[in-house]
Amino acid sequence: MAVRKAASDFAWEGVGRLPYKEADGVPFKAISRQTLFSDPRLSGELRYFEIEPGGFSTLERHAHMHGVIILRGGGQCLVGAEIHALSPYDLVTIEPWTWHQFRAGRQEPLGFLCLVNSERDKPQLPSTEELAVLRANPAVARFFDES
Repeated sequence: MAVRKAASDFAWEGVGRLPYKEADGVPFKAISRQTLFSDPRLSGELRYFEIEPGGFSTLERHAHMHGVIILRGGGQCLVGAEIHALSPYDLVTIEPWTWHQFRAGRQEPLGFLCLVNSERDKPQLPSTEELAVLRANPAVARFFDES
């Protein structure tokens, strides 16, 4: 299909809204995903994630990089040990093996496009020790505690 029409609610024709992850025991809250495009000829996949107010993605890292463009709402993201405020049309680049997490604000959803490799590694979650190192930064600790 060459064109998939978008609806006003950030849904696209012929694209199902799926759970964010299917793994048990992986911490996240109030987030869905839609795979908008995946083609082996480009080795890339374009996905739309939407986090409901107060929700968040998993704190994780991977061998592959991400390109993320915010489409709606606001919130914050952790990239490495830095916290960034997010607004529509911001571009977030996440280098390989960098801890990252997205959090929606309390008032509106946070929706974003994410470009990744179509064949990717399994996300790594932080160990207790790695989480303690991240939490040693007061700004990061506040970011985690706002959920």
